[in-house]
Amino acid sequence: MTDVALESVGAASTNGGADPLVLEPKATILARDDALSGRLTLKGLGQVLGNFSGEIDCDGDLVIGPEAHVEANIRGARITVSGLVRGNVIASNRLKITSTGRLEGDATVGALVVQEGGVHYGVIRVHPEGIPDTPPERMAQVPAQSTVVNLKTYPNPVGKVRKFWGEFF
Repeated sequence: MTDVALESVGAASTNGGADPLVLEPKATILARDDALSGRLTLKGLGQVLGNFSGEIDCDGDLVIGPEAHVEANIRGARITVSGLVRGNVIASNRLKITSTGRLEGDATVGALVVQEGGVHYGVIRVHPEGIPDTPPERMAQVPAQSTVVNLKTYPNPVGKVRKFWGEFF
C-alpha cells in the first residue's frame, strides 16, 4: 500500500491585497472514475466519489459520494455516507447515512443521523459526551452496562376492602 498525505497550501500576500497566486484551501476530491488504494490523510474537507481501499483519516468534513465504493477504515470529525462503505467508522462529531448510503461495518460516533432508506450492518456505539480513548477493539470486550431493578410486590388492598364492606352488607 502507498501512503498519501494531502494538505492545503497557502502563501502570504506581500502588498496587502489579494494575491491571485494564493491557493485557496479546497475539498480534496477522488473523482468518480478514479481509483486509489493506500492510506489517505486529509487536512480539511474531503470528498470520495470513486473507488478507494485502505484507510482514511480526515480532520474536517468527509463526504462519500453516492456512486463511491470504499473499502476502508475511516476516522474523521463529520462523515457523510451516500455510497457504499465497507469498514469501521469513527466519527468524533457526527455520522450521517443518507438515503442512498450503505455502511457495512462497526461505527463509533458522537451523533448519528440515518435518513430513510439508509442502511447500516454492524454495531453502532453513540457517545454524545465524546468518544472515549479506548480503542474500538477493546470496546467490543467491555460488557454493556444494565440497570436491574427488583420490584417488591405488595398485597392487593381491594380484597381487604371487599371483605370489610362485605361484613356490613
